Amino acid sequence: MLQSIRMAAGPKSAIRVIGIDPGLNITGYGIVICRAHEAKLLEAGVIRIPRSHGGNLPERLESLFVELQQVIEEFKPQTMCLEEVYSHATYPRTSILMGHARGVICLAARLAGMPVLSFSAKRVKQSITGNGNASKLQVQRAVQNYFSLHRLPYPPDVADALAVALCYANGSARALAVGR
Repeated sequence: MLQSIRMAAGPKSAIRVIGIDPGLNITGYGIVICRAHEAKLLEAGVIRIPRSHGGNLPERLESLFVELQQVIEEFKPQTMCLEEVYSHATYPRTSILMGHARGVICLAARLAGMPVLSFSAKRVKQSITGNGNASKLQVQRAVQNYFSLHRLPYPPDVADALAVALCYANGSARALAVGR
């Protein structure tokens, strides 16, 4: 199920970038129009995997894939920016499951002919807040400020996805291209 906010479309000569914060329950996405180190918000939202899928991983991945394809088809981004999976030795299962979601997201981009740029969470936070260890709230506030939003992007997955796209807009992406 898609939930989103929309803003005015930007100039045709700019590049459309989709930022993704991958997740199996909620995947945040943000579509921005980038030109000369600036970004304008076009659409942002989340893909929520229905609870009816429960623990059925293949059904959850299929649902994520289909919903993401719809977003890609509607907004036709030219580049995908994706937050890397954070792994922690205490929670290896979470990292493995997130890797599945990330793989499906990369497949959707590949089938759409988009290059995928990958960023660490630390690099994204550094790019938009100036602090690689920024909190979720600091990221939300930075995104809110950048796009002059009346309220914090919610849930935080939306802010994270927009932050990934902003990292690209800030020029960090050129050296980090993967999958081209």
